[in-house]
Amino acid sequence: MLAVEYAEYGDPSVLGVATMPEPHAGPGQVRIAVYAAGVNPVDWKMRSGELKDLMPQKLPAIPGKEAAGVVDEIGEGVDAVAVGDQVFGLGTATAAQFAVLDHFAPKPGSLDWSQAGGLAFVAETAARALEILDPSPGQTLLIDGAAGGVGSAAAQFALADGIAVIGTAGESNHAYLRSLGAEPTTYGPGLPERVAALAPNGVDAALDTVGKGSLPDLVAITGSPDTVVTIADLSAAEHGVRLTTKASAFDAPAKAARLAEEGKFSVRIAAEFTLADAAKAHEISQGGHAMGKIVLRLTGV
Repeated sequence: MLAVEYAEYGDPSVLGVATMPEPHAGPGQVRIAVYAAGVNPVDWKMRSGELKDLMPQKLPAIPGKEAAGVVDEIGEGVDAVAVGDQVFGLGTATAAQFAVLDHFAPKPGSLDWSQAGGLAFVAETAARALEILDPSPGQTLLIDGAAGGVGSAAAQFALADGIAVIGTAGESNHAYLRSLGAEPTTYGPGLPERVAALAPNGVDAALDTVGKGSLPDLVAITGSPDTVVTIADLSAAEHGVRLTTKASAFDAPAKAARLAEEGKFSVRIAAEFTLADAAKAHEISQGGHAMGKIVLRLTGV
């Protein structure tokens, strides 16, 4: 099969397309013919070597943690789907013609292939962070980086549960956040004062999705490091804040799919690329300014 691969750590130029052995579904897994695979910050952080001590790779490696496609092989013990079903979910090495998914759900008809291919990873990450914070209906959640993939997913999950959301984003994304039902504000210096004006009764919890140094402000805003979670700032322990990196909210993609069918969850696509253009996709993701999910689409589908 054809797959994106890298044989050494480095910048996006180490990515190429090569013929790689096909994977096969093990117990509890399905293999899919990939129609779309999401590109996430963890992909370029692993490729660059930034996470080689935390998540070492056996090289050559195929990037990718999520995909959508058609089931063509079913592992032992799987009875919820059949060959030919359209699914999306979480796996490894998904930037390829075939990929194995460990956790999967039926593709919602309200989402196209690119949207489904970019849904599972952000849904799991967002739901996991919210489970740690555990805000209650009627409370207020602040999301730093609310217009990104994880941030917008967290906002939509929280809003669906009756939680008010304030989200930071560049001004060009404020209309998007309002369309979701969140109250936007800008990020950077002066955040506590801006948030206080929007939430005079205070903020109950805060989620950092970008890792750009906002943790002291988020702690000040919520009043305690116990009410702040980050998915991106490796200095979290210095501030007494919890950093979450290990996937555990495996029901979240299915929840997102149900909300999408109800018109309460959407996935914004920033750009689509072919496998051959994976380096460009990583470059844009690494730049940190993509307005939505970046997705690799396979030709012919």
